[in-house]
Amino acid sequence: MKDNFLPTGQIVNTHGLRGDVKIMPWSDDPDDLLDLDRVFIDGKEYAVQHSSRQKNMILMKLKGVDSIDDAVKLRNKEIALCRDDIELEEGVMFIADMIGLPVVADGKEIGKLKDVIIMPGNDVYVVKGEHEYMIPAVQEYVEPLDPKEGVIKVHLIEGMRTDAD
Repeated sequence: MKDNFLPTGQIVNTHGLRGDVKIMPWSDDPDDLLDLDRVFIDGKEYAVQHSSRQKNMILMKLKGVDSIDDAVKLRNKEIALCRDDIELEEGVMFIADMIGLPVVADGKEIGKLKDVIIMPGNDVYVVKGEHEYMIPAVQEYVEPLDPKEGVIKVHLIEGMRTDAD
């Protein structure tokens, strides 16, 4: 069963004296956090009053967090979003939903997706089964995802198997 809440970042510091928090986002596009109306911290809902981007961080003002003392109490806490608050494009999945899916090459399961490494050029899928593979998540090697199908179809080439002799 899918968890209704998805971790999306961590509060790493305070910002200013009015209770703003600085968030290290864990999403592909940090700007996605700018559109949120609410976030969850330790299961408690907080309305987002405003947010902005500062370099690779997100500054966010949460309703009820009105002083630096309030904000300090949230430092190092994980923030989550409700999956119902996000509309995904067709063929797009949350990484959390992809982990553990079977990976198939040439009609044969080669393992399960264990990790997704976020890289500047493209993500890399780490697949573990009888062997381990690192597969660039690009159209040339990964077929379009179908969330209903529940499988990741790939095309392997020499060098993707990391435990080869």
